[in-house]
Formats: sequence, C-alpha cells, structure tokens
Amino acid sequence: MERGAAPLSTQSPVLRFAMSHGSETRVRSKHLTIRLSPDERGSIDQAADRSGLTPGSYARQVLLGAPAPRQVRRPPIERRELARLLGELGHVGSNLNQIARLRNVGEEIDAAELATVLADLGIVREAILKALGRDV
Repeated sequence: MERGAAPLSTQSPVLRFAMSHGSETRVRSKHLTIRLSPDERGSIDQAADRSGLTPGSYARQVLLGAPAPRQVRRPPIERRELARLLGELGHVGSNLNQIARLRNVGEEIDAAELATVLADLGIVREAILKALGRDV
C-alpha cells in the first residue's frame, strides 16, 4: 500500500477488489527467456511433473533455491496409470459401440449388459480423476 493511502477496508468495494486481485499485487514482473533443446525442455517438464510444480515454479526453485509455493497448483500425473486407463476406456468404448450398433439395426439390447458397460465407464472415469489428483 502506498504511504498515506487509505486502508483497503475504507475504500470502495470495487477499488478494494481491483487492488487485491492477484495480477495487481504480483511481485514478479520480470521475465527470463532461455533456449532449450526438446530433450532439455522434456527433462524440465518431467522433473516439474514429478515434483508437482509448474515448469516456472520448478525452475525458480532450482535456480534460486526458492521455497516451493504454498499451494501446489498441479498435482503430479501418474502417466503409466493414465496410459492403462486409456486402454480400459478403449475397451469400454468398443463395448458401448457394439451395443449402439445392435440398437441401430433394430435388435433388442440386454439391459444388464448396458448397465455393466455404463458402470465400467464410471469406474474408468473415477480412476482417471484419481490419477489426475482430483477428488472423486
């Protein structure tokens, strides 16, 4: 806050919001640009993912020894689990496609089979959200 300025609590709500908005109070205003090979960038991205940080936060931590941010904004992604789940999703999608094809040609579909496929789809969805670090 500037010297002599009124405290935020006495200013209008609109001005108070604008002044307290994150982009208005950022301390970091300078950029550093470096050139990297695709392999170097990949290594940095992987290390950042493993640590649960964005590449920028990871670079700041490594270069300056800065502490990690108070809140990690990106949870580490379990890539192997996501690859496995992608395969599972393909199987469920194939089963659902077969059911739709039968229905489109006028054949009766088994309600239990449809329920099973939809339940499998829900299981895969929950597992993907878990692998992404999101609450189910």
